[in-house]
Amino acid sequence: MRNAFIVDGLRTPIGKRGGSLKGTHAIDLLGLVIENLVRRNSIDPVDIDDVIAGCVSQLGEQTGNVGRNAALAAGLPESVPGTTVDRQCGSSQQALHFAAQGIIAGSYDIAIACGVEMMSRVPMGSTFSYEGPEGVSTAFGPKMYDRYPGLVPQGLSAEMMAEKWDLNRDELDEIAYSSHQRALFASENGHLDNQILEISETLVKDEGVRPETTKEILSQLDPAFKPDGVITAGNSSQISDGAAALLVVSEEAINKYNLEPMVKINSMSVVGTDPVLMLSGPIPATNKALEHAKLKPEDMDLVEINEAFSSVVGAWRKEFPGISYENVNANGGSIAIGHPLGATGARLMTNLIHEMKRNKLKYGLQAICEGGGTANATIVELV
Repeated sequence: MRNAFIVDGLRTPIGKRGGSLKGTHAIDLLGLVIENLVRRNSIDPVDIDDVIAGCVSQLGEQTGNVGRNAALAAGLPESVPGTTVDRQCGSSQQALHFAAQGIIAGSYDIAIACGVEMMSRVPMGSTFSYEGPEGVSTAFGPKMYDRYPGLVPQGLSAEMMAEKWDLNRDELDEIAYSSHQRALFASENGHLDNQILEISETLVKDEGVRPETTKEILSQLDPAFKPDGVITAGNSSQISDGAAALLVVSEEAINKYNLEPMVKINSMSVVGTDPVLMLSGPIPATNKALEHAKLKPEDMDLVEINEAFSSVVGAWRKEFPGISYENVNANGGSIAIGHPLGATGARLMTNLIHEMKRNKLKYGLQAICEGGGTANATIVELV
């Protein structure tokens, strides 16, 4: 069977909502990352078989097939196709899976898996319409509401996660505090230098990391979604702008271009879970990926679990106690860095593979919860 390899990952600095990237069009931002990823790996762009992009809010500037448009904005030949997928927060992780599956099947030799979200310009939720009773979206339809009358926004699902896994406010704020401290340390010590494409005169480092954050400040924030809740703005992911891209290739492409792959894709999974308790998917997705890879949780040397909310990470940790938290989101997560929805999957994988290479770690795992109750997990192996 053919294998799929990731040669490189590159991302923009992540901008905060209304911040330094707010004046940049999504297509231009993703195109810039793709252009530089191709250039620094010295491949002939005519050999790229597909560009697969994740984007969640496909409206206005982010409609009309982001993947194709960004490929053209990057200056790739017109012969290079592109497409756009939406698996909510895991969109660009799913783009990676589609790219890898194409290579394993023999349909591709070189593909770019990428993602973008400009949440300053296309606000989260702007693709939803609301008619009739307050808070009832037309996106789901009567039959789905009949089956799931308890559908709630993600913030309330995060509260349900905290309750089900018995996570208190102190635990959740500790995860948030750790996210900022780790992101700050990684940035100040150059751990992110190889993965970030600095945008001169605009943004050169992640904008959302708050050095002044303390546990005391976090503890004083009011609950964001229910009066007696434990989820706050401080222990939730940030609304952000950003783009990221991964170069995924076959062994034939490695030999043709004398490439040095960073990791081999070992296993991939996608699962569905209760769309009310929609954020629990990383747990079964992790189990499924481990089963496919014939590996144990303790084999994972480095892990990225998306910090959509700290309760997602807290619940996952309780289910996998054999994995040290020191190895989970080691360079900080979306609480500190930000969560540009369609770009996050590729951003997390970019960090995972660079950190694995830097520390010579054998196995890495990434998992993301997704709106509607799905989740992806990926296991990669250092080459």
